[in-house]
Amino acid sequence: MSHRAEFCRLALQPGVRMAELCRRFGISRTAGYKWLGRYRAEGLAGLSDRSRRPHASPARSDAATEAQVLAVRREHPVWGGRKIRRILEVDGAAVVPAASTITAILGRHGVLDGPRAGEARGFVRFEHPCPNDLWQMDFKGHVAMAGGRLHPLTMLDDHSRYALVLAACADQRDMTVRARLEAAFRRYGLPLRILADNGAPWGSCGGGELTGLGVWLMDLGIRLSHGRPSHPQTQGKEERFHRTLKGEVLDGRVFRSLEEAEAAFAHWREVYNARRPHEALGYATPASRYVPSPRTMPETIAPADYEPEAQVRTVDRSHAISFKGQKLRCPKALTGRRVALRATPADGVFDLCYRSHVLAQVDLRQNITQPVHHVSEQVSTLSPV
Repeated sequence: MSHRAEFCRLALQPGVRMAELCRRFGISRTAGYKWLGRYRAEGLAGLSDRSRRPHASPARSDAATEAQVLAVRREHPVWGGRKIRRILEVDGAAVVPAASTITAILGRHGVLDGPRAGEARGFVRFEHPCPNDLWQMDFKGHVAMAGGRLHPLTMLDDHSRYALVLAACADQRDMTVRARLEAAFRRYGLPLRILADNGAPWGSCGGGELTGLGVWLMDLGIRLSHGRPSHPQTQGKEERFHRTLKGEVLDGRVFRSLEEAEAAFAHWREVYNARRPHEALGYATPASRYVPSPRTMPETIAPADYEPEAQVRTVDRSHAISFKGQKLRCPKALTGRRVALRATPADGVFDLCYRSHVLAQVDLRQNITQPVHHVSEQVSTLSPV
């Protein structure tokens, strides 16, 4: 304002050449004459910036359409133009603006700012071809609560992104997780495989050694895999789900109790599965791609049985077995259970297995006396009876 006012005062002095004055102030003559005209008509008030918005916007969305957009945004404060557009299509709105138009509507009404589930980043998507081929499982850390501790347990189907479990847990113990998984297995059936990180209770921190929970999953015929240590990208869908959960449910909210958190989780899980368009699914919902597993949860679990050619041993109280004159330590979680040593194509090398899962390799050629080392579980090429 002071810059423009000084220019106008000088321009009104007798004998001042307008072109030269504009050059000295670094403006065009068009701008100079515009400022001078406003100054003569309105004084200093005429030199303030004015909106460039046109007096009329015939192509602007009507009030009813903007109201629908804002209603969806109020219900889901972190959804952007593309998700809102998909919801308007599903709901049969009379007018469905382009995603960019919806974003402009949100901007005009000042509702673009606020908590977000996370910024976009470049990545390569992959998914298993069928529902229940793989479930991903993890805890969403420790969440603040008015009293006690809250540990959200989450489980996603890799193919459909369907949220199978979203539970408000007080701890991360084996039996807490097992109860939630059993409820999910009874409702949705059994997956072929579950992917988890190396932390408790599904793996020992650091070593990833088999735990009681892992043995229970194997007893149910579910393969258990662990992600690479310090590599959260292995469970990328879980990580992305946690960012969405944080942005849409947890940000700026402190639950008073586990019951309150459980109710909020149940409500949002329904929105996530059946209402919220998922970009990775072409803006379909996870519920539209998920079907329950045909493998039902058994009422009883039969003891492990093996083919006649396998060398079967029972893990003793010292968590070890004897094999061909050597003492081999096994995971503590297998104490009292029958394991098998199966010959491999390499002479003197055996797979140490529990049911159909290979836990380690024993190389008798090296005269092994140290404990066998845990390896990622995989289905053995030899099927048990």
